[in-house]
Amino acid sequence: MAENVWILGIYMTKFGKHLDRDVVDLGAEASLAAIADAGITMSDIDMLAAGNLMAPPGFGQALQKQIGQTGIPVYNVSNACATGATALRTAVMAIKAGEARYALAVGVEKLAGAGLLGGRGKPSTGNEWTPQGRFGAVTGLDGRVGTEAMPGVFAQVGMEYLHEVDYSGVPLDLFARIAEKNHEHSTLNPLAAYTKSMSAEQIKNDVMIAYPNTRSMCSANCDGAAAAVLVSDSELSKLSLEQRRRAVKISASVLTSDPWQEACQVLPDVNTLTRNAAQRAYELAGIGPSDLDLVELHDCFATAELVHYDNLGLCEPGNAVDFFESGATWRTGTTPVNVSGGLESKGHPISATGIANVWEVCHHLRGEAGDRQIEGARVGLAHVIGLGSACGIHVLERSAA
Repeated sequence: MAENVWILGIYMTKFGKHLDRDVVDLGAEASLAAIADAGITMSDIDMLAAGNLMAPPGFGQALQKQIGQTGIPVYNVSNACATGATALRTAVMAIKAGEARYALAVGVEKLAGAGLLGGRGKPSTGNEWTPQGRFGAVTGLDGRVGTEAMPGVFAQVGMEYLHEVDYSGVPLDLFARIAEKNHEHSTLNPLAAYTKSMSAEQIKNDVMIAYPNTRSMCSANCDGAAAAVLVSDSELSKLSLEQRRRAVKISASVLTSDPWQEACQVLPDVNTLTRNAAQRAYELAGIGPSDLDLVELHDCFATAELVHYDNLGLCEPGNAVDFFESGATWRTGTTPVNVSGGLESKGHPISATGIANVWEVCHHLRGEAGDRQIEGARVGLAHVIGLGSACGIHVLERSAA
């Protein structure tokens, strides 16, 4: 039987603008801090999985030169917004295969000032943007027959769900209150890009990006990095009681892509692959959604958070609105969701997000989350989805040591 895998050390940088550091600097900070948190050194690491989308090829090797060039295998990972989770899963598989005792997974991105997800095209020499290439050929139809811009895509995803469940309320009000929850949660997270609470009225009156998503319902593209050191079960047993106590078990590590289906291919299906991943993760971990003490899910937009309540089985099928209205997803609720502030407030440096979501859950399971601690947390779930599409889910459990 393949060995169990544990998170021995983990770290997340402050998310936001880091004008004085490049991706290697940020990745090095997260990696070295995660190694220190694990209580080992770079010489103990047997493999590195490095996630990044925007840097030139060979980012992992460039990072290794800064944190310790030891000749170990380096896997450069790129998988849209699921890049960090994919790097983590790559490290899990290396340990389960018996190829590594200790593995390092890191995700890092520089996105401050990049604008909203899905923005493309090249500026002209004047003040107007000039559409070019394949994207330019369809730009005139954007918003009329669909959209490739992420705010619009996920606005449609949320509105489609409300149509299917016969929601009779005002979508703008509903999604503003979901964003209000996340912005309120962020006030307790000093590493979040934004730590300011916003009322539902302020959120509704913010700049409209793609109805019903206003600016403050959208993920915050920023700079940041997160890294985790993983260890095999047999190696963990040799370590100190304190290291074993702080270790977090990875009870399930799942990565899915879109299955074939006879369906419209215009609007991306973010639901099916998430439902498939969640079902598989619960089976591997031997738990159900009711066993979760907290969830960090991919709220790239407020509309996305709502549909993922349903996709992750946190509520009965079609019951996501009532689930939210019950107060369950607040920090004080029965199933706290995005206690970190989520992507809308914590920030979304794309390749770092998958590990950053795991970082948040780990800190609650360790009892180290400070003012936002979910008391008695024993089991948590971290979820990300990248269009293309890829869904990564990790179920994490507190150590019994």
